[in-house]
Amino acid sequence: MATFTYTPSFQATESSKPRVRKFQAGDGYEQRVTFGLNPDPKEWSLTFANRTDAERDNITAFLDARGGVESFDWTSPRGIAGKYVCEEWQVTLSNCNNNQIQATFREVFEP
Repeated sequence: MATFTYTPSFQATESSKPRVRKFQAGDGYEQRVTFGLNPDPKEWSLTFANRTDAERDNITAFLDARGGVESFDWTSPRGIAGKYVCEEWQVTLSNCNNNQIQATFREVFEP
């Protein structure tokens, strides 16, 4: 499996949305339970700022090669390793040899 080795710039944003099933009954009674074996996958909004044209090309080539389908290994800024997919990214060409990439990495659980 491929490993994404580029370090994002700060500020990086980690999002959580636990998988929860709810049952609501009369009189406002509500019961909640987590759902699935991995109920809290993380999602990271990342920026790779001030990158050279070569770095930009390497990062986008890595993401293009996986096409939003194939997962890859990545260690988050919190130091937690996992498998992720990147289904969306944008490249901003600020000026010659100065680029910015914004990407969203979503944690997945696979064998």
